[in-house]
Amino acid sequence: MNILAFFTPLIESSRSLWHFGQTVLGIIFRHPITGTSIIPILPDGQIVLIRRKDDGRWSLPGGMVDWGEDIPHAVRRELMEETGLEVVNIRRLVGVYSSPNRDPRIHSICIVVEAEVEGEMTITDTLEVLDIQAFPPSSLPKPDMSHDHARQLQNYLNGLTTLA
Repeated sequence: MNILAFFTPLIESSRSLWHFGQTVLGIIFRHPITGTSIIPILPDGQIVLIRRKDDGRWSLPGGMVDWGEDIPHAVRRELMEETGLEVVNIRRLVGVYSSPNRDPRIHSICIVVEAEVEGEMTITDTLEVLDIQAFPPSSLPKPDMSHDHARQLQNYLNGLTTLA
């Protein structure tokens, strides 16, 4: 038996497997990650913000959508994890923000919603959150907010639905 004839199918199979692996890694690491930001509105009309531990800035609560999770579930989970608050009603889509520069860590697509919330504000994720505070819409700590959250809040306050 010719040794080359024996190894040719294995070499071709290895090349196909390597090409498949490269394609999968490219899909995973070269595509934006989907996340969400929540504009939580308390019954008194105040907006809840968190102070992030990584950059010390005020931010909207939110985070990445988990595998197998839809946006409404991610909104409820992230809000509870970061603030201890519960979503009563998701009122509206505020926008979809996709600029590659909006998050300094990764390229992410952020779906922003306004939600009526209730409950006690509690820091439940001490690895990410330094502080939680409710602000009247006229006294938000902008523009020095994390990521593009000042823009998201401004679009919300202006009644816009934004695709950016």
